[in-house]
Amino acid sequence: MGLCLVTMPLLKPVIEVVNLGRISYADGLQAQRTFIQRHLNALSQQPTAEPPVNAVLLCEHDPVYTIGIRTARYPIKEEERLKQLGAEFHRSDRGGLITFHGPGQLVCYPILNLAHFRKSVRWYVGELETTVIRLCHRFGIKAETSPDTGVWVQNDKICAIGIHCGRYITSHGLALNCNNDLSWFSHITPCGIEGKGVTSLSQALKREVTVPDAVDLLLETFAKQFDCMLRH
Repeated sequence: MGLCLVTMPLLKPVIEVVNLGRISYADGLQAQRTFIQRHLNALSQQPTAEPPVNAVLLCEHDPVYTIGIRTARYPIKEEERLKQLGAEFHRSDRGGLITFHGPGQLVCYPILNLAHFRKSVRWYVGELETTVIRLCHRFGIKAETSPDTGVWVQNDKICAIGIHCGRYITSHGLALNCNNDLSWFSHITPCGIEGKGVTSLSQALKREVTVPDAVDLLLETFAKQFDCMLRH
């Protein structure tokens, strides 16, 4: 009598969507740490009442300039100059150089254990870029990658990407310009790239595109790109 083998379909990873609203950069960092710690506790087999959760944190930030770990030192005089514009200034452990976050910009912080997907930081960054490119295409915008990290519309960056990954737990992520005030970028060299500019969904389309207008499309393209299920 022959054996009948039944193959069960592979379950897709489940990612919790957490909409934080408009918050300070410091509060955004703390929210990330909470989810990161749950992953780390599980990896260390520490008893915890809270199981690890793959999550996507969505937010807008109050005006803030941030620098990444590639910036060994940033002149105090420059830091003070930027603060005088009415923005905060933060040093972070993400990759990349200086950038700006502010209202009208959709910030997405995936807190993922890449062991549930693919243990490759290069792959992960590429998936984030492709997610945003596909979102832009849904809006009718031709976007692409370049040798410089991020997503570009010709020579203008529409989405900055800077991540941190420790023990294959990701943090930080992407910042998509929707209808934010781009003049904030004129006070810095965004991401340290000379001779290039910034743009937004609104500027590229010559019509108003708000963060709420972009959220659902971002989540849809993210779910398809990462082959996961989103839980709200």
